[in-house]
Amino acid sequence: MGVISPIETLFLKSHHRLLQPRDYSYPVVLNNTRGHFANFPRSCSVEFPLRSNPISQNGKSSYHWRIYVSESDTNEMYHKKVSIMETLKQANSYIPHAILSSTILALLYPPSFTWFKPRYFVPGLGFMMFAVGINSNERDFLEALKRPDAIFAGYIGQYLIKPLLGYIFGLIAVSLFNLPTSIGAGIMLVSCVSGAQLSNYTTFLTDPSLAPLSIVMTSVSTATAVLVTPMLSLLLIGKKLPVDVIGMISSILQVVVTPIAAGLLLNRLFPRLSNAIKPFLPALTVIDMGCCIGAPLALNIDSILSPFGATILFLVVTFHLLAFVAGYFFTGFFFSKAPDVKALQRTISYETGMQSSLLALALATKFFQDPLVGVPPAISTVVMSLMGVSLVTIWKNRKE
Repeated sequence: MGVISPIETLFLKSHHRLLQPRDYSYPVVLNNTRGHFANFPRSCSVEFPLRSNPISQNGKSSYHWRIYVSESDTNEMYHKKVSIMETLKQANSYIPHAILSSTILALLYPPSFTWFKPRYFVPGLGFMMFAVGINSNERDFLEALKRPDAIFAGYIGQYLIKPLLGYIFGLIAVSLFNLPTSIGAGIMLVSCVSGAQLSNYTTFLTDPSLAPLSIVMTSVSTATAVLVTPMLSLLLIGKKLPVDVIGMISSILQVVVTPIAAGLLLNRLFPRLSNAIKPFLPALTVIDMGCCIGAPLALNIDSILSPFGATILFLVVTFHLLAFVAGYFFTGFFFSKAPDVKALQRTISYETGMQSSLLALALATKFFQDPLVGVPPAISTVVMSLMGVSLVTIWKNRKE
């Protein structure tokens, strides 16, 4: 334990110097200065244990900026702080484990997630968008708007490729597997809804620079869902769904626009607070995502465990798998000369393979009397999330 002077404090502010070997002897040469520093010696050395002589000024002696330092304690505290921060920042790597765990827990003990009511879904998804917004800036979104061709490609994936696949698998479910017509309608309904906000977060984890582009794609598909979803449902299912336009706009504002704007403003106006929050967001997002995945499963457990459950699971998994693959290769074909073609392929693959299954579940509950219509959307919520985060793990490892 020792006392260090102001000059020595300057040397000890660097973590690098604090972590050097025990030989801390190096000269310090000072130029002539005025004021308090004029009384310091022209050279000094720093050694452990740290000591300093009193500073003479106006006939009085004092120790300015007195700091007590222990070398071993400082090193231990520094490493512990770094270890905790690194663990928090790397929490995103545990997303697949969290989703798988929440799925198993919801199946084995539904009450563990039934408390997470549907009214919590919007705040839960909004928190993920806040995490994306706080790690972005407004320039990223302005750059995203300069790529209308990519935005249009994402729209084609959402409202052309995916509905065609949904229609095919809906027919297969009824004609080939002899499932009730309501199951086929549920699969088609899943394919008619807008993009999932979770696709924005998976893009952020894989290709952060394209997260704003993904957000714009999802926002466009969600904004036009008030017209496109009823039209597609009428065309594919034969049932007109009077989607609540005001409710849809409110949902867009709550889930996408407001959280992202809040993150951007916090990042710009209060950078210190923003930097203090960022390390904790990955861990909180993992918990949030686990709740958003486990809750729909737990709330619809009776229908999912019905005699048709395994067959529906197979159909939904295959539907999503082909949607991911179609989005990836469709983008690679039309954007083969783009400098970031691989990142763009991954982004539009997420957009095509992942959709707002929670919206499909809400529509099924509100506009269809048969509860079996809601089974494919409930299963889809889990399946597309697991597949999306699995692709995040695969593609991130390939990039590294």
